[in-house]
Amino acid sequence: MKITGYSENGLTPEDVQHLDLAEITITAAPDEIRKLSAFLAATADKMEQMGAACGHEHLADRQQGFEQSPHVTVFSSISDA
Repeated sequence: MKITGYSENGLTPEDVQHLDLAEITITAAPDEIRKLSAFLAATADKMEQMGAACGHEHLADRQQGFEQSPHVTVFSSISDA
């Protein structure tokens, strides 16, 4: 598993550079953690079903209430090789 992130700082999408993160901190209510957990479990299921074709999933697209949160995107590391 690899975790990357970036700070917007007014950058255009072309200028954003992802940095490897050594630690992440999630400050959330129990219901948010449950929604995040459900999203991750559903994404894992989709990855297993679709293999390399899965691509990526966005938390805010799959769970209500995260539209104003930092973007959480899960990319599949499954390859057909």
